[in-house]
Amino acid sequence: MRKHLGLSRRAILKGTSAVLAGTAFSTRLMAAAPPAEPVTPALIEAAKKEGQVVYYTSTDLPVAEKLAKAFEAKYAGITVRVERTGAERVFQRVGQEYASNIHAVDVVNSSDAAHFIVWKRDGILAPYVPEEVAKYYPEEHRDADGQFASFRVWLSIVAYNTNLVKTEEAPKSFADLLDPKWKGKIVKAHPGYSGTIMTATYQMQRDLGWTFFEQLAKQNIMQVQSSTDPPKKLDLGERAVMADGNEYNIFQMKEMGRPVEPVYATEGSPIIVGPNGIFKDCPHPNAARLFQSFALGREGQQLNVEIGGLRSVHAQAQEKAGRRPLKDIKTMKDDPVAVEREGESIKAHYTRIFRV
Repeated sequence: MRKHLGLSRRAILKGTSAVLAGTAFSTRLMAAAPPAEPVTPALIEAAKKEGQVVYYTSTDLPVAEKLAKAFEAKYAGITVRVERTGAERVFQRVGQEYASNIHAVDVVNSSDAAHFIVWKRDGILAPYVPEEVAKYYPEEHRDADGQFASFRVWLSIVAYNTNLVKTEEAPKSFADLLDPKWKGKIVKAHPGYSGTIMTATYQMQRDLGWTFFEQLAKQNIMQVQSSTDPPKKLDLGERAVMADGNEYNIFQMKEMGRPVEPVYATEGSPIIVGPNGIFKDCPHPNAARLFQSFALGREGQQLNVEIGGLRSVHAQAQEKAGRRPLKDIKTMKDDPVAVEREGESIKAHYTRIFRV
């Protein structure tokens, strides 16, 4: 295995990003994608003989565990070992294991799509295209060489507390957040702590310019860390409006009767993508393929939507009633290579502006 597996993804990607386009999963074509594969009795039997699949993921633990239980219920005799941690720790763990010639993980999920660019360039991902991915996934959400595809999608959004803000007075755009009436009433997460907010900040500074953040900083915002924090502060009434944060938390709170309401900014909402992939030297290759087919199939994707408050790009996955369909939302464009390339400068620029 190449020695650079233990290096930072920034060092690995340096000098190579120019050949990568800025779509969700656009990577340089390295080989023809393999034919799509259906789930067959032979695959199921081989997976049952292996008896286990090991899944490293940054998905919220309750959601990941429910996915695992649903798989185990469908394919009795195969257990799923969920190893959940943050995306950066998933990346570091894989690097450390492979540098030591340890092949413990079968399927991986990360909320940072740039990780898959690194793993693909390292040659450690296995090409595998589930039949449903070939049939129902948009081209921009599946790797050209069949090595990964979008397992989960979510947005970073504006939202407000309905007890503190009337619907007709709520902001409708990022520009509206600059209105003096919101001074001291906004909460926002930090790109130095949150991968979701790093991705969102990249997209926003690209599309809106740093001037927007300079003006926002004058609004005396409450600065928090994780992308899950702004929805919590909103729910508690500590702030009336959030400038960014996880859409799925707002969904979950609203559907529990909490006083929160999402806003899809007219300029477009930042979109975040978390792929799934299989490792080439994984210990349970057949169980891995079966699990990947399940996770990316309609059943697994519908569970993500219903339980996780997430979005799915699977054409047959149904949006939950009461939520605006993703297709009806204007979104910004994801560019994981650019996020990787510019991440440190974005954090430094943000820190200078907000003094945090």
